[in-house]
Amino acid sequence: MAARPPLVALKDVRLQDGPRPLFDGVDLAIEPRSRAALVGRNGAGKSTLMKLVMGLVEPDAGDRSVQAGTRFAYVPQEPLITGDTLLDYAASGAAERWDAEAWLTTFGLDPNKPAVNLSGGETRRAALAKAFAEAPDLLLLDEPTNHLDVLAIELLENELLQARFAVLVVSHDRAFLNRVTDRVHWLEHRRVRTLDKGFKAFDDWAAKVMDEEAESLRRLTRKIEAETYTFYRSITAQRTRNEGRARALMAMRADRAERMKDLPKELNLGVDAGVSSGKLVAELKGVSKGFGDRVILKPFTTRVMRGDRLAIVGPNGAGKTTLVKLLLGELPADTGTIRLGANLDPVYLDQSREGLKSDMTLWDALTPGGGDSILVRGHSKHVAAYAKDFLFQESQLKQPISTLSGGERNRLLLARALAKPANLLVLDEPTNDLDMDTLDKLEELLETYDGTLILVSHDRDFVDRLATSTIALNGRGDLVETPGGWTDFLRQNPGFLTPPQSSPIGGGGPRSGGGGQPQAPTPDRKPAKLSYKDARRLEEVERLMETLPAEIARHEATLADPDLYARDPAAFDRAMKAAEKARADLEQAEADWLEIEEKKAALAG
Repeated sequence: MAARPPLVALKDVRLQDGPRPLFDGVDLAIEPRSRAALVGRNGAGKSTLMKLVMGLVEPDAGDRSVQAGTRFAYVPQEPLITGDTLLDYAASGAAERWDAEAWLTTFGLDPNKPAVNLSGGETRRAALAKAFAEAPDLLLLDEPTNHLDVLAIELLENELLQARFAVLVVSHDRAFLNRVTDRVHWLEHRRVRTLDKGFKAFDDWAAKVMDEEAESLRRLTRKIEAETYTFYRSITAQRTRNEGRARALMAMRADRAERMKDLPKELNLGVDAGVSSGKLVAELKGVSKGFGDRVILKPFTTRVMRGDRLAIVGPNGAGKTTLVKLLLGELPADTGTIRLGANLDPVYLDQSREGLKSDMTLWDALTPGGGDSILVRGHSKHVAAYAKDFLFQESQLKQPISTLSGGERNRLLLARALAKPANLLVLDEPTNDLDMDTLDKLEELLETYDGTLILVSHDRDFVDRLATSTIALNGRGDLVETPGGWTDFLRQNPGFLTPPQSSPIGGGGPRSGGGGQPQAPTPDRKPAKLSYKDARRLEEVERLMETLPAEIARHEATLADPDLYARDPAAFDRAMKAAEKARADLEQAEADWLEIEEKKAALAG
């Protein structure tokens, strides 16, 4: 089968951003139904490249070609939800209102919910529902798993795997990328390299590429050294020295200098565990907690010892933050006892970025007490030097925090938290917006940290790499603790996080029951009828199957005119493309009809 032409292709695209180019000869092609990751460091220009693909940004040079009729949908890092209700928002673009309603329901949202005061997870799910409802040919997702809980992430993965459109996704979530992608576009050194395999193969491939580049730079350096010696010191060269040879040497030096600029800057992360805490950090015995009629935690017992790396996982709203506050002694228990260890010196990195005001400058955030220095793990350091450790430029120090990207704001939170000695680190969603290189550095730091770590995260790979034990909450008051990380928990507690059929994605409501141990999962009940989305799609495809054959016949009759091409080439081209689209739509409608009818038969059986 011949390869299908790409939906969008960039050829030798260049874009200037300040004194140095952001893109310097980018080539990129996105084929129909491909699921591609776009990876690169924070600040490499991934979001800008996405906007170039969509045509929202014009390149300074190069070509962008788009297959006629290609429809785009885009979910940015920070979606803006508008309209009176979520349904108004989701139907405000190219989506039919019924389709928008169906996708909102699929993502666990009430279509009639007012589009204000939404949580981060609700905002993300609403934006995803809107994008899916628009039935694009190419869906672009910028950090789509941020603020989503594990259940919503798995739902998104499944929908993407079943989708018939192409996907280009920027994400730091390795487990997500491992599951959904079939190729990788790597934005590095202002150009794009493409791996025609999924993200699982990326690390080994990237390491090989970087080794080859490092060897190339070493060879260039040795060549410059040899040529410099010959040019300046050799008696023969002094006699025959010429401008051409001088220009060649200068060109090699300029090439090396440019390559050195492109070498990635390393984060200088450090953490001081300070004074050692007591052997016991926290002990909960028979602790329960509720708010009003809602049971957050049923009676539960656990013990956290010095040096433990405890992960807390579960749906949004399940009570993870409540459990953290109980472990820190910041909330009283309704029943049971809480005992805290001696000499605890905790630092809490909050996902809400509390304490960062949009009009505050980076300098103000790092020096809340004023002055030009910061106490870093017991030693005074100039604020500019400390900011540089976290890859901030001196020119950014006086900029308001509102101008920082999500990744930069998270690095700022890390800078503030890690400056203080702490024998107990509590990190609430620390991976949001961070690039993979920063995540790797953070993991290396935490692996060697001598204190105790409590990690709240939906990043399954991050939890697997760090956790020595995992506490899961299912949103119905049940808790279970498992040695190891996310994969260990999942293997030993199948179905624990599965919500009841009536519960929305991201957490169920309260359910009565006793004990801190999870109840045995009940078998999934088959729905009695088709989902709302499938029922509406069935109506639509049946209508298309009635109308499209006549539409195809009309186009074929037009094309049957032997003089049409000579008389009006543009009309011939329009009729040809319209006929091809109608045939493709009919083929898709018939495939969808068959799939939904099979579902109906299975439900009836």
